[in-house]
Amino acid sequence: MNSTTFPNLQKRGLFIIVMLIASQITFAQGQSNKTKMPASLFGFTQPTPMDFNDHVGYFSLFNGKDLKGWDGNPKFWRVEDGAIVGESTPANPSGNSYIAYKAMKAKDFTLKFEIKVEGDGGSGIQYRSKTGIPWLSKIPDNLQPVNLNWMMTGPQADFWPSAQYWTGQFYSENTPMRILAWRGQVVEGYGTKSKRLMGNIGDIMDLANYIKKNDWNQYTVIARGGVFIHIINGQLMAVMIDDDPASSNNQAGYIGIEIEAITKVLVRNIWIKKLD
Repeated sequence: MNSTTFPNLQKRGLFIIVMLIASQITFAQGQSNKTKMPASLFGFTQPTPMDFNDHVGYFSLFNGKDLKGWDGNPKFWRVEDGAIVGESTPANPSGNSYIAYKAMKAKDFTLKFEIKVEGDGGSGIQYRSKTGIPWLSKIPDNLQPVNLNWMMTGPQADFWPSAQYWTGQFYSENTPMRILAWRGQVVEGYGTKSKRLMGNIGDIMDLANYIKKNDWNQYTVIARGGVFIHIINGQLMAVMIDDDPASSNNQAGYIGIEIEAITKVLVRNIWIKKLD
């Protein structure tokens, strides 16, 4: 070891120590970001985590075998492997097609279901929705004559994984209100008259990381009075508050499923806790 080697070793050793310290700081920061709240603190306790498979107080809207209670165009809707399936193909395009659970209307509830979309098209779950209302846009020729009992109008929990922005948002289907709360937003409004951003849940694209493409997703919709909450895979996506009691968002209605564009939609394990 000569006189020039020793200083080089010192520098190298110092560099290694600095890198080790930096890595520990980075690790510690990463751990702090993942810190879980204690089960109890100063006598306060945490809420019990939601069990998606807990059905106490819920009843099923789908028996997994047939479409009993449901009404939709049989050209596009069927049951397959324990799921309600809507399929639109180039040879048999559906346009905007819906299947509604006609055995029940609900206003205040918690709804849990699993949903998967295969392909580039989209879907969404209708709730507090109506049938029999004329569609705002042109109906494709292959769907003529129009059966308005298969067209739905009202709030929608959007689900379109291949598109950048839509999944998780609050959409008013077939009304002039359209998008009221984008993914990542808390919005307060008054029917068709106003909507105002009150706060942010997170970045719209960061929240997209919670959405599984071509796979099953757990979706929860909570409706209480004029408050609507959309949750996907345990992550809050959008909150809409509509203070207009006369708004179409605030009326009891049907649960339904939409299919849009060329795609295949699958929905299973549909459970509702109905309060009103």
